[in-house]
Amino acid sequence: MDFEIRKERKGQGRRKLVREREEYFRLMDQGLTSYEACRIVGINYRTGKRWRNGRNPAPTHKGAPPVQRAAPSSGPSRYLSEADRIHIADRLREKATVRAIAAELGRSPSTISREIRRNGTVDPRGGRHYRPHAAQARADARRPRPKPGKIGQNPALRAFIQSRLDLRWSPEQICQALRQTFPERPEMHVVHETVYQALYVQGRGELRRELAKALRTGRVRRKPRRQAQQRRPRFRDPMVMISERPAEAEDRAVPGHWEGDLIIGKDNGSAIGTLVERSTRYVMLVHLPNGRSPELVRDALMETVTALPTHLRRSLTWDQGSEMGRHRDFTVATDIPVYFCDPASPWQRGSNENTNGLLRQYFPKGTDLTVHTREHLAAVAAELNGRPRKTLGWETPAERLHKLLAA
Repeated sequence: MDFEIRKERKGQGRRKLVREREEYFRLMDQGLTSYEACRIVGINYRTGKRWRNGRNPAPTHKGAPPVQRAAPSSGPSRYLSEADRIHIADRLREKATVRAIAAELGRSPSTISREIRRNGTVDPRGGRHYRPHAAQARADARRPRPKPGKIGQNPALRAFIQSRLDLRWSPEQICQALRQTFPERPEMHVVHETVYQALYVQGRGELRRELAKALRTGRVRRKPRRQAQQRRPRFRDPMVMISERPAEAEDRAVPGHWEGDLIIGKDNGSAIGTLVERSTRYVMLVHLPNGRSPELVRDALMETVTALPTHLRRSLTWDQGSEMGRHRDFTVATDIPVYFCDPASPWQRGSNENTNGLLRQYFPKGTDLTVHTREHLAAVAAELNGRPRKTLGWETPAERLHKLLAA
């Protein structure tokens, strides 16, 4: 008789989902995926997952044939079953190789090797024995969650970490100090991620919750971050990434390739644009007295770069700040392509980052940058361009640029 999804799914008692379970494994044996089998049978995907992994078996009613789980030698389960372990033991007695056993079970050779190493028994006379039922019992005992953490099980380790967190040490500094203080005691060694988990993961109770406030971020919970590939496009016009920038810009052999950014003033209310030429380190400052909206930044950059000779207007590299939302308009008006750095990669505009640090001597953080006139910005840029630079053989950026213009 063909299987039919019951309309009445409640009040089944001990008969609940018995036929569904039988049909689920029959479909799995035919090669269907777990998701497809669950859809056909009419059960939740998580129910099929529990059945497939051998947990929470449904009871059978009196007289019904027991539901046997097929050996998942090539099935989708991520865990080895008892049937798999019996097969491993049989093949090991036949002197089969680990790779041969793995191929028969549809597993990675490292999975089989790790299973034999972790769940096998050591013979006092030398060698190893693999007993499948004992291996299954070890695996079942190891699986329950949550597991006690290393910090929670060791009072001395916990006290050491707590005392350093009270002194506002970072977890990485604490872990390094543990290795230096207890070089011969591996039970006192942890990685900094273990410390973070003891602070952030709820329910573990290994470190006092208030110690998280001693971290430099001041957070008591982790801040989730989206991966770079999951970010939404920042601009209306597609960005051209730095990986497509010409090779001549990378090796600094040809002048005319610029790096740009903004330095921000008090309460994010003011800004100054900075442009640095990669070959000569020549600095130009962009006056932004009325704000840093994309339109204002576009117009100010266009006004600044039009004073340059044509051969010194080859490219501009910027970060993914919202102020460059009109980058396409800038490129059309000036014929200067704009390349964007990867997210959270300031080193890709290293010359500009270094220059911004120098400019903070003139424009400290937390100050209002709108008070600086265009003439003052020009004077600051001239002073920086008159400093000798070690990277230029102790020439100044102005001297190097003058040589290029003369040539």
